Formats: sequence, structure tokens, C-alpha cells
Amino acid sequence: MSDSLQRPPADLDMTKPTVARAYDALLGGKDNFEPDRELAAAVEAVNPGTAVLAHENRAFLSRAVAYASQELGIGQFLDLGSGLPTAENTHQVAQREAPNTRVVYVDIDPMVLAHARALLVENDTTTVITADLRDVDRVMDDPETRRLLDTGEPVCLMLVSLLHCIPDDEDPFSLVGRYLEPFPSGSALVYSHLCSNNPERAREFTERIHKSGTPWGRVRNPEECAAAVAGMDVVSPSPDGAAPARLVDCDTWRKPGADPVDIPDKAIWEHAGVAVKP
Repeated sequence: MSDSLQRPPADLDMTKPTVARAYDALLGGKDNFEPDRELAAAVEAVNPGTAVLAHENRAFLSRAVAYASQELGIGQFLDLGSGLPTAENTHQVAQREAPNTRVVYVDIDPMVLAHARALLVENDTTTVITADLRDVDRVMDDPETRRLLDTGEPVCLMLVSLLHCIPDDEDPFSLVGRYLEPFPSGSALVYSHLCSNNPERAREFTERIHKSGTPWGRVRNPEECAAAVAGMDVVSPSPDGAAPARLVDCDTWRKPGADPVDIPDKAIWEHAGVAVKP
């Protein structure tokens, strides 16, 4: 690996935390700085178990991508707010069984692009775009998106642990429909969102992230989180398909040996699932 691939981008501000790098720190990654580690420690203090939750959410992503690839037969993925984790990324999971799967990652953090240059060497079917995912036209019109995604075929849209980063006044849930609109029937959404039925804990968690100066939205309740899959066919959260179709705690979605739990005994969890465009 060349030195240019290892150096952070010149315009990277290492004095301010980002959610992507704090998430990487919670996962035990190395692509983060002291302010990111401080933010990760702060949210862990507010909500003990946040690091465990991050690992559970990552495992959900792996199961959901495998489901979309193998069970739904989808061969192209648009992963928004993909972040920095170094193992079991969307392309690694999907291409394990289907090497020709095409993946477009989108993230606003320039360090994601720097990281990806090393990770994606000699992978012509996977790319990374540095862009604000709220600019749907910018993302969809990017030459790399046009190169890899065929909107005439089903696409799997990844919104994993993301929409809670967007404030209410920016209408985060409208992004789902705007991205899915050009995709055909049979396209899918892999989705998780920080969720709570404990207003006080949700407020404390949200305020602690806002205090760091990092742009963020808020922890939402189950009814609010479900807005992302409105009008879609939600997939049963049990491996045998017997459980009623609904969003559940990410740690119980199609996890072998686990019963799907929609409202777990946790102050905060990731409300998660897969839905298909009718």
C-alpha cells in the first residue's frame, strides 16, 4: 500500500468528530481520531451498550445484504452513508456469493474516500462517491453511479443507521421515496434507525451528540421509524418467514436462533428490517 493511500486527505478536519468516525471507534476500528473516540465514549456513557449496539447493527447489515443478494436476487446496491468499517462491508458480503455484484458507496466524509482507495484496489464493480446524500440528483447523476447502477433492474438501497443523522426539518424520510422512485418493482430497502420508547434517554443521547458540534438529527420512536417503509412490502423478520412482517430490533432480524422482537427491553436499539418496492 502506498503512502498516499494511508495519509488522510489534506482537507480533513481532525479536530472535530464525525458520526462516521465515532461509529468506527465504537466498532473498534482504526480510522478515527481523539475527538471521535471522545464522542464514542460519551454516547457509551449516556447509553451503556452503545458499542454492543454498533456491532449488532453491523451484523444485521451482513444478514440483510446476504438476504437481498441471495434470496431477492438483487445484483446492485446503493449504500448511503456507508461510513468507515473495514470488515463485512456491503460489497464484501454481496460479492462473496455473487462476484459481479455492483456497489456504489456514498458518504460525505472525505476520509471514507481515502480509506476506500486502499480497500477497493482492483475492484471495478465497487466505487465510492464523496457527496451529501441529501442531494439526490448529485448522487444519482454522478458518472460512477451511472456506470455501475442500471435503473432498469432492481437496486437495493442501503439506509443503515443513517436517517437518525438527519434533522426533522430536512424531512429525512422523504429521501427513501426520492431514491427509490427511479428503481423498478422488486427493488429493496435495507434499513435501520436508532429508536427508543424512553423519551428521556432518547433526549439525553441526542443532546450529547449535538453538544459535540456534529450535525445530527435525533433518536426517534418506533412509529416514527416505520415511516421509512410506508407503502412497501416489509419482509418477515424470521428466517422461516413465519413471523408477521414488521421492523424489529436489528439483533433479532433473521438471526438464527433468535425470536424477532419489535420492542426490546432496551432503552435504545436499532429498529431494522428489509422492505421491497411493490
